[in-house]
Amino acid sequence: MRKRGILIVVSGFSGSGKGTLMKELLSNYSETYALSVSATTRKPRAGEQEGREYFFKTKDEFEKMIAKEELIEYAKYVENYYGTPRAYVEKMLDAGKDVILEIEIQGALKVKEKFPDTLLLFVTPPSIEELKRRLIGRGTESMEIIESRMKRAAQEAEKMECYDYLIINDNLRACAEKMHSIIQGEHLRSDRNMEFIQEIKAELNEI
Repeated sequence: MRKRGILIVVSGFSGSGKGTLMKELLSNYSETYALSVSATTRKPRAGEQEGREYFFKTKDEFEKMIAKEELIEYAKYVENYYGTPRAYVEKMLDAGKDVILEIEIQGALKVKEKFPDTLLLFVTPPSIEELKRRLIGRGTESMEIIESRMKRAAQEAEKMECYDYLIINDNLRACAEKMHSIIQGEHLRSDRNMEFIQEIKAELNEI
């Protein structure tokens, strides 16, 4: 029988490369991991598919999900709701997949509060100079926006110690392997294997 998966929350500074890291991890270990699909009330953009990028909901449908406690966490940004549907996550965990939620710190800490077994991983570049270099290197944002992202990073850094592990993203391939090793190591922790421990004890007592 396949063991239940682990719920993993990945956060990090904007520009830390967490999205690229998730893609690398999932392409290398597609049978092991599932990336959680969020629900949202925003309209689908060109090329987006229901159940792939998001589960698209009306405001009324989303608020019913909140009332029925069908979301692990949710937040409202620019008049639209975004949240993590519980049913999808539970289905993947029961299938033995380790489920990754890529969400910001506030949401991550809410998930940890509700589900204490959640593994929290924080992705960071090796230095702040490198973070700024990556943000500028995108070439998609003004210096004003980059400065606001750096200020936000300063606020986010205050909560870094709340995470179980820091993932320093300096080399994509090595970083993905490091993350995979950490997650697989979590499966072997004694507090995640209490049923097995009790079975061993019971068998020894019979002898």
